[in-house]
Amino acid sequence: EMIICVPTEGSKGLSEAVCQHFGKAATFTLYDSESGQTRVVENRSEHMGGVGTPPEHLHKENVSAVLAGGLGPKAVDMLHGFGIDVYVGAAGTVEETIERWRSGSMERASKDNACRDHAH
Repeated sequence: EMIICVPTEGSKGLSEAVCQHFGKAATFTLYDSESGQTRVVENRSEHMGGVGTPPEHLHKENVSAVLAGGLGPKAVDMLHGFGIDVYVGAAGTVEETIERWRSGSMERASKDNACRDHAH
């Protein structure tokens, strides 16, 4: 099974809007590519007054890939370090983003397309 994670604004599942800032997303919507089920987890990272980083939390949820609008090079490195694939260009809803990923039209994140302005 593959757990796909999309940073989101709220908890409406597949119809929820994609959050353009990975680390500051209110929630992460997790989509199981085999069962088609979604689960929403709150962003409890240090960005939100919690503990740890989003990549650490997603690793614990067995996430295989993150589909994001944009994220900084540090986040990309951390996700890759946990063996999580990262794709950029997410927009619209979770469902639209998953369709785009399935059709192969999302770009794999690299140092070159990470958002420079998100570098801390």
